[in-house]
Amino acid sequence: MTDLVRMERISKFYGRVQALEDVSFSVRQSEIVGLLGDNGAGKSTLIKVLSGAVPTTSGDIFIRGKKVDIRSTTDAIANGIETIYQDSALVTQLSIARNLFLGREPLIGPKVFNRMDHATMNKVASDLLRRVGITKNIPPTTPIAALSGGERQAVAIARAMHFDSDLIILDEPTNNLGVAETRGVLNFVRGARDSGHSCIFIAHNIHHVFQVVDRIVVLRRGKVVADDIDPKKSSIDEVELIITGMTDEELAGAPVH
Repeated sequence: MTDLVRMERISKFYGRVQALEDVSFSVRQSEIVGLLGDNGAGKSTLIKVLSGAVPTTSGDIFIRGKKVDIRSTTDAIANGIETIYQDSALVTQLSIARNLFLGREPLIGPKVFNRMDHATMNKVASDLLRRVGITKNIPPTTPIAALSGGERQAVAIARAMHFDSDLIILDEPTNNLGVAETRGVLNFVRGARDSGHSCIFIAHNIHHVFQVVDRIVVLRRGKVVADDIDPKKSSIDEVELIITGMTDEELAGAPVH
């Protein structure tokens, strides 16, 4: 299977602190990769490098075998990479529909007048919200400020769905979501793969990861410690041991929080 994205020997320093050390990471075409690790493992830093949010200190990124420079989120989007953070930036004063199309609004009539096609935006927004599992009849003209945390997350996911990116990075996509919304997100991820897209799925809820991913990569202290775990052949307990670096006996004796 062809690599859609390949990151080679990525290192990242924040001052004297090394967040990533010589990390190589790949995502194949039509593959869902679960990126796991404890707090501080380097997951968010790796994703920020790939999405253009922070520059890498060293290392290379390849898209379909071609070396690319990703220095900004605009560069990432131009290379078909869309990122949904758990605190995805939405403009709270604007409507759901406006946030879905922010900066990429469809126009109606002569382009010189720059008139937005609100009817199209509202219709697309309503359809997308249903697809991500929002069953309440929320008008697409509703401002983001009036939505719950889970509903805001669903809007961010809907935006990536509509623009049909080659690689969709989901950072804690099920965080703060209800049962129906979570089901919608997991169904979306499966559907993205089935239609030829790739996803990176990051979540603390390892049960959600096991439901949708094809392969699991584990980071610990800024390094890759496992990169080819098959969720069909491994158990959640086994993966948790890899994440923590603890033995079965140590894990059994650890305090429960």
